[in-house]
Amino acid sequence: MCDTFAFAHGGGVWFGKNSDREPDEPQRVEYVAPVTGDPSASLPVTYITIDQQPDRFGYLMGRPDWLWGAEMGVNDQGLAVGNEAVFTAGAGQAEPALLGMDLVRLALERAATARDGVTVITGLLARYGQGGAAGYRNKRFRYDNSFLLADAREIWQVETAGKAWVARPYSLAAISNSFSLQPPFSLHSPDQPPQQPFRYRNKRLMTWLAGAEPRRQCALRLAGRLQKQAAVEAAEVMAILRTHARADRPTGNRDLCMHAGGPHRPSETTNAMVAWLGPAGPKVWFTGCPQPCCSEFQPVAFDAIQVAQTFGEGFWEQQRGLLDGLTSSERRERRAWAGRPR
Repeated sequence: MCDTFAFAHGGGVWFGKNSDREPDEPQRVEYVAPVTGDPSASLPVTYITIDQQPDRFGYLMGRPDWLWGAEMGVNDQGLAVGNEAVFTAGAGQAEPALLGMDLVRLALERAATARDGVTVITGLLARYGQGGAAGYRNKRFRYDNSFLLADAREIWQVETAGKAWVARPYSLAAISNSFSLQPPFSLHSPDQPPQQPFRYRNKRLMTWLAGAEPRRQCALRLAGRLQKQAAVEAAEVMAILRTHARADRPTGNRDLCMHAGGPHRPSETTNAMVAWLGPAGPKVWFTGCPQPCCSEFQPVAFDAIQVAQTFGEGFWEQQRGLLDGLTSSERRERRAWAGRPR
């Protein structure tokens, strides 16, 4: 489960994502430098090999340790991308192909704008398809994907089912593991009529158990409030990602800040990202560790040395161990510390 939102404000766009994965799955914050004139013809991604592109943008990403792909990221052109699982009847039968996380990273490498990112993702989807185990330990966890892409001028939401897809631009959008796009669609796959609802077979029980729509509505409501303000601080955007359905404590799958607990709540927020996409270039913050309610967002530059110094070897595991060892009172104190004004 994940939550992603974006909203236009003050000549730019704010973008945020909580990456909810299995609680013991490490997630790395990494910088990948731009490349020009790469002679390689092929690129191995998580499960398959695809054609390589010789020129690629540099980018920051949050990457689950065992995957090639990224949960979220921002490139040096000012494009931010995040994906969400959506549960369809066909996803479990699909052969290994591109994962949604592969598509996020490929868009960061190959697209300069949100609109270009839609073209990259849907073009690769049409050619290679999507499919394969997406869980760290739970290899039965398979899904199709929705995406949110934003730059300083535009926000695009994309929903997919197999190779079919639809897309629309927005000034305020949120995605949370549910299908929510309504026609007419601005862009769509060839077999999808633009004036008709998106054709897919939704696993409604899975979507309901995930608390998908309450989380999406919560993110829309909170982001919409900020959008109406004259000025927005990064800390206010970060606060959305620290939200629990009950303000005083984590409760379940309706929390934006997810804490694992029992068979019906197997996911936890393992990394979080906020980005300001402005005319002067992007500003990016990551927690680089679980539980944003108890963790600090660190500013990150497009610089390999700075990223390594901030999120070095063992950083995620160290923070995971620290959070697991907190008492209830220490956890309350840490939440107050994490959310304090900077």
